[in-house]
This record gives sequence, C-alpha cells and structure tokens, in this order.
Amino acid sequence: MARRSLPILKQLLQRSSSESLLNPSIVGGGLLGTRYEPKRSVTYMPRPGDGTPRAVTLIPGDGIGPLVTGAVEQVMEAMHAPVFFEKFEVHGDMPKVPEEVMDSIKKNKVCLKGGLATPVGGGVSSLNVELRKELDLFASLVNCFNLPGLATRHENVDIVVIRENTEGEYAGLEHEVVPGVVESLKVITKFCSERIAKYAFEYAYLNNRKKVTAVHKANIMKLADGLFLESCREVAKKYPGIQYNEIIVDNCCMQLVSKPEQFDVMVTPNLYGNLVANTAAGIAGGTGVMPGGNVGADHAIFEQGASAGNVGKIELVEQKKANPTALLLSSAMMLRHLQFPSFADRLECAVMSVVSEGKYRTKDLGGTSTTQEVVDAVIDKLA
Repeated sequence: MARRSLPILKQLLQRSSSESLLNPSIVGGGLLGTRYEPKRSVTYMPRPGDGTPRAVTLIPGDGIGPLVTGAVEQVMEAMHAPVFFEKFEVHGDMPKVPEEVMDSIKKNKVCLKGGLATPVGGGVSSLNVELRKELDLFASLVNCFNLPGLATRHENVDIVVIRENTEGEYAGLEHEVVPGVVESLKVITKFCSERIAKYAFEYAYLNNRKKVTAVHKANIMKLADGLFLESCREVAKKYPGIQYNEIIVDNCCMQLVSKPEQFDVMVTPNLYGNLVANTAAGIAGGTGVMPGGNVGADHAIFEQGASAGNVGKIELVEQKKANPTALLLSSAMMLRHLQFPSFADRLECAVMSVVSEGKYRTKDLGGTSTTQEVVDAVIDKLA
C-alpha cells in the first residue's frame, strides 16, 4: 500500500509546486508576478437570470468626475460587464438634484457617481447630502488599505470606516438667532445609532473581521455621543465573537497616523467618519485609490471613498491626469453588490496588477501617466 502511494504523492507534490509557479498569489499570498490572480477555490453558481444586464444611473459630476467615470465606462465595455448606464448631467451648484435623476436611481436601485463640488458658504446646500437623505443611504463605507507595490509610511493597513450618513452635524439644521450669532444643531437618534452599529457589526461578522471600534467625543458631548456609544454597546453584546472597543476622536486621529494597523472596522457618527476616513485614506495611499459606497436598505451609490479633494483641481482636468483607481475599485464594489462577483474579481485583479507594476501611475502616486494611459493598462490586463 505504501509503495503504491509513493508515486502518487510525488505527482501531487510536483503538481503543487508547478501551480505555485504559475499562480504567484499562492506563494506567500503576495504579488510575485506581473498579474494579480488570486486562486478561487469555489465556483460561483449563478441562479437563473443572474446574468441579465442591469441598468445603473451614472452621474459624471464636476471637475475630474467626467474623466474618471469615463474611465469606468471604457473598462466596463472592454470586459463586457452585464451593466449599462443611464447618464445624467448633475452639478454641485444646482439648487437640487433633478427629479428625473432621483427617479432613475429609485428605479435602478444603484448609482455610480463622480464628485459633486459643493460651494463653500453662501447657503447653497450639498447635493451629496441631499442624495443621502432622500434615498436614506444611512451607511457610508470606505475601505482604506495598502495596495500591492504602492509604498506608504505604514504597512499592514486595512481599515474599514463605516460612518452614519444621515444625521449628526450634517442634519443641516442651522439658523441665525440674531445678527452675528448662528446656531447649528447636531442631531443624534437612538434609531440611527443602532442601525449603523448593527450594519458595522454585521459587516465585520460577514467579512471575518475581528474588531469594531466606536469613535466618539462623549467626554464632551455626553448626551449626543453618549447615546451613540450606548447604542453601540447594546449591539456589541449580540456579537460576542467580535472584539469591541471605544476611542475618543482626537486620540483616534493621533493613533491613526502613528499606529494605523491596530484598527480593523471603525463605526462613527457623521462628521467624525468624514475626518477619520480621509485621514486613513491619506495613510494608505491617498484619496485617489480608496473605494467606497453609500448604502441604504433599498439603494446604493458608489463613488470615490474619501472626500474628492481633487475634484476641483483645474490642472488635473486640463492635463487629463486624474487618478481613476478609486472609482474603478468602487465600480468593482458595485459589481459585487449587483451579484456579479466574477466580473468584480477580474476588474480588481487588473487594477491591482497595474498599480503593483508601477509603470502607469498618475501624479498623486508619483508618476506622470494620464488617465487614459492608466485605463489602457487596466484594459490590457483584462485581456
């Protein structure tokens, strides 16, 4: 029996080593070759109708928005992804989101969006906030992680920032009490706090994350942030397998820039999440590479993860050198949300491979490539 087993064992060992050479992702879990190809062990088994093309509302937006959304359109077409876009012109200086755009998002359930520039001051409301409130997109999710081959100050960063998206300081309840005195209200409710806490813990549970950290300022705002913490603690009791801790927002920012690898999933009220997500994105490689989405019970909008601080940079638009990486990865999140996982994997692998090689990079990543050159490189990897 042992003699007959020996040749078979040798064949298996030889086969294993040859597979490791052909598939670099098997060795050490890293990128040792030119193509990022994780080995999938489970075949996706579609249900009848899963391959039906889905309509997606597309808002190119302002500044670099049309450049990066155009990049997504090209890549989707090249990979024959089962989506088609309904495109609408929306700009941040509009008084409100046009009714036909809202109707399209409500019908399609999914939207891909470039940055919308919000005028500073002047009483003009943010269309981004309007979309989140109107569609009840209560959860903002930004994944800040080290990309293979992209050098940063810190390694082993993989942080998911989950931010309450509909209330807090962004409730928009402001008025002038008397000339020279303005009152701005921060609204925190138990319903919204419990809802975002449940979303964060459920995300951690389903994605094999080990820890959830609640970010707060309850030492000063004892009632408002105190209610948020109380809600997080109640939800945490239902997930005994996930470690739960709390951190004050100012200490959180200091810890992020000194030891970011200690964080896993972070759940925050509205304003803090905006600050924390941008800080984490800067640590992990910049806002140009971090994907994100805004999700509700019925609708979802995918866009650049951290605030699009480069939306209004005229030189990027003129030189056509905006970084499409963040929105390409966000569109991969969208494909997974639409239950097209194999297309999402192909797109992510192609983008990661281009970043890892380092031949085509835009200015924010230390290169000189144009948006189109990066897009062409990604399409080549899809072939």
